[in-house]
Amino acid sequence: MLQSLSPNQRGAFLMLGSMAAFTCNDTLVKLAGDTVPLWQIVVIRGALASVLLLGLAKVMGALRFSFSRRDWGLVLARCGTEMAATYFFLTALLELPLANVTAVLQMLPLTVTLCAALFLQERVGWRRSLAILLGFGGMLLIVRPGSADFGLATGYALLAVAALTLRDLVTRRMSAAVPSLTVTFLAAFSVMLFGCGLGIGETWQPVGPREWGILVATGGLILIAYLCAVMTIRVGEISAVAPLRYTGLVWALILGWLVFGEWPSALTLVGAAVVVAAGLFTLLRERQVAEGAAG
Repeated sequence: MLQSLSPNQRGAFLMLGSMAAFTCNDTLVKLAGDTVPLWQIVVIRGALASVLLLGLAKVMGALRFSFSRRDWGLVLARCGTEMAATYFFLTALLELPLANVTAVLQMLPLTVTLCAALFLQERVGWRRSLAILLGFGGMLLIVRPGSADFGLATGYALLAVAALTLRDLVTRRMSAAVPSLTVTFLAAFSVMLFGCGLGIGETWQPVGPREWGILVATGGLILIAYLCAVMTIRVGEISAVAPLRYTGLVWALILGWLVFGEWPSALTLVGAAVVVAAGLFTLLRERQVAEGAAG
């Protein structure tokens, strides 16, 4: 069926699948967090993801470690940011409603664009600058500093955005000689080691069949999510399919309501809509600028 579609249409379906798998993974991790300590979740999920990604990279011939010293430095820096992002994101996820955490993470395209302009000297015009400003306004509606809902967990969600922004900026500096799947495998493996570090001095808690089933499913979902993401890059134009990343928020709203009985407040929904609209405009404007430069 997919073969009858255009490359961008196939890429769109794969991006939808990737976002659904990522959000389902987050839902299962939040469920497991009721009975399994965070560090154990990080270790178990990291081990499963590492094994599956290693196998996928070998099958696709994308497992290579002969990088330049500069690229190795960037890969290691990316692993560090991945560890930080995982810790902050999962800590926030276990405390906050699924849709709220996901809504905060929708700031990522805006923060990457802003930081690329500030630190990588990428040109950002007044239109995208205004969209970024509006996006930050939407983010303030979601987190509402000074309100009773703003706590340490919300701060962790914002720190996760900061870590992910740094991760994406580091990734942009890597050369094309570094395979994406190799980077992803090394990131998953480093996160597993980080979980082991968090567990030093802690007692391993028994994991029942339910929890094992949930955590094994998260490993499978991570594999599906990354596989769809890689295939998306190969079959479709990034500028055409990137806006569909925001469907992760729709999945978070649905799963948060069905699984946890959560529904964001009206202000959170308005803020999320502003952030998504600003992000979509930024992506559209980046595509127009790129096409103008190519022409």
